[in-house]
Amino acid sequence: MLALVIKHKALKLGYLACGIIPADEVHEYTRHLDKCVKSFPESKKLYEPLYDLARLPEAAKSIIVCTQRYNGYKVPDTLSGLIGKLYMFDGRIPYSKEYRAETEFEMYLKILGVNILQCDVPVRLAAAKAGLGKFGRNNFIYDAEHGSYIWIDAWVTDKELDYDAVQETALLSECNEDCKKCIQSCPTKALAGSLSMDRGKCVAHLQFYTGTLEENIRSQMGLWQYGCDACQDVCPLNKDKFMEPEEFPLLEEFEEYLKPEHILEMDEDTYINIINPRFWYAGKGGLWLWKCNTLRVMINSGEKKYHSLIKKYCNHADNRISETAQWGCDKLGI
Repeated sequence: MLALVIKHKALKLGYLACGIIPADEVHEYTRHLDKCVKSFPESKKLYEPLYDLARLPEAAKSIIVCTQRYNGYKVPDTLSGLIGKLYMFDGRIPYSKEYRAETEFEMYLKILGVNILQCDVPVRLAAAKAGLGKFGRNNFIYDAEHGSYIWIDAWVTDKELDYDAVQETALLSECNEDCKKCIQSCPTKALAGSLSMDRGKCVAHLQFYTGTLEENIRSQMGLWQYGCDACQDVCPLNKDKFMEPEEFPLLEEFEEYLKPEHILEMDEDTYINIINPRFWYAGKGGLWLWKCNTLRVMINSGEKKYHSLIKKYCNHADNRISETAQWGCDKLGI
């Protein structure tokens, strides 16, 4: 009875679906990580922290999983192909309706006496196990109506609840057996096969890599400045799934700040107070990363309007930025 009450509230708050599974169902995530480490030993250090997602507290009994869609928002032309859609329409932003739904749902669980344990879980596996979607070959979770443009929230509790029928084939791909479009489209060839990805080659990781990237990798990363949608954009299961009727709160105001030339000229105060609270993966000290990624975007675009700026930053005081600019000058012959 309590499980039905929880699910009803989730749907009332705007979630697409809600499922509940036993906590020990995510333990197999460890085996999946073992395969990744074996396939991509050079990226082992990037996988090691993920093992904690399968090591739940001893008190953990149940996982409540909910999905929300983000395909109802309009993608600004200036940010399309530059910023990943998930990060444009991030449900963790406090002024978003998705965040309000999550906060209210958590409060409701507490009122019901459902204690939430402070730990993370592999949310995609949990969603698949709960029957809320199926894996695509690119590792994203898909549902039939919204494709992979869904956000997953999950909560671990020490209360035993009535469980949904666990999907034992949760790791089987939803994709057509002959379709390899996502693998073929991956700019850096991080996708190597069904449900297999080299985390160290993923564009979304490389954007925040603090070392020196190889020249061919920089070129392969293309025009993505923050996040990457390449594998999702070409997926047949995502065709016509982005409806775009609604404006995401305040995103229009951020467009101006995210223009490449504005990022290059941005000062630390603007970055810390405006950009980082909204796009936080680079950290408070990550303006230099934004500038390097922005220079890379300018360079890979090949647009002559950026040549003077690229040349200007060859003399920047930060050698990480000047080195990126010099790479661009050498590549473009300017």
